[in-house]
Amino acid sequence: MDKVTTIKSRTVVLPVENVDTDQIIPARFLKATSKAGLGSKLFADWRFAADGAPKADFVLNQPAAAGAAVLVAGDNFGCGSSREHAPWALCDYGFRAVVSTSIADIFRNNSLKNGLVPIVVDAATHARLLAAPGVEVTVDVAAQTLTLPDGTKAKFPIDPFARYCLLNGVDELEFLLSQEAAITAFEAKR
Repeated sequence: MDKVTTIKSRTVVLPVENVDTDQIIPARFLKATSKAGLGSKLFADWRFAADGAPKADFVLNQPAAAGAAVLVAGDNFGCGSSREHAPWALCDYGFRAVVSTSIADIFRNNSLKNGLVPIVVDAATHARLLAAPGVEVTVDVAAQTLTLPDGTKAKFPIDPFARYCLLNGVDELEFLLSQEAAITAFEAKR
């Protein structure tokens, strides 16, 4: 996993509430065991017509969305079934953070394990972001802040261990392996 310390990016606004993981990555694409290429299936049923043509009115198909790494979504993002493919698809597409007023627990945990920062902000900050698509924001994982264009900072919660893993670019297994000497010493004393 790559280190995630600071993300500076324009936002893409998807003001839809209760976006579940089947909307993020439809079930027919879950046969993949690799993260590579899943970004092309992100929001597939919303992004593409039945013939595969991009739907011009969907936000990710608009030129202003190109290269943005922060998705501002409606309330209750990532609800539904537990599928790690959802954060995989978001990351493969290029997103590094998702901002909402609430993010489903399983989706949040899967995101943190895959380098996607789930950011929960207050309703007023969220409303400002929804009303201004394309603004540049800065996410500081160490400080746990989201900085808006006018300099306003919104604090967001993050599990301390997950924060450590993001900042150091390690997943849970890599962290455990880094503790091998201490584990061996403990076992020897036992």
